[in-house]
Amino acid sequence: MATYEYRCDDCGCFEQRMAMGTATASAACPTCGRDAKRIFSVPMTNQTPKPLARMLAREEASRDYPEVVDRVPLRRRPPPTPPNPAHARLPRP
Repeated sequence: MATYEYRCDDCGCFEQRMAMGTATASAACPTCGRDAKRIFSVPMTNQTPKPLARMLAREEASRDYPEVVDRVPLRRRPPPTPPNPAHARLPRP
């Protein structure tokens, strides 16, 4: 099932779930019954996880307003891993 979005001139937007590929160019508004035109939107925008949505919004904004940097960012080193006690039992050359 796919979710299709329609816009009524009087009542606003509403969604209808139908089998994929069966959407019509217009549908009856559930509130007033008038014909509403189908609008095309990005699929699954309300089901996108918040971190992914923030990343996508930041990436889209950077197209028009890229971040300007004046120096190379500091290199972050991962914390050192503690030595494995099993390695102490290995023979040394």
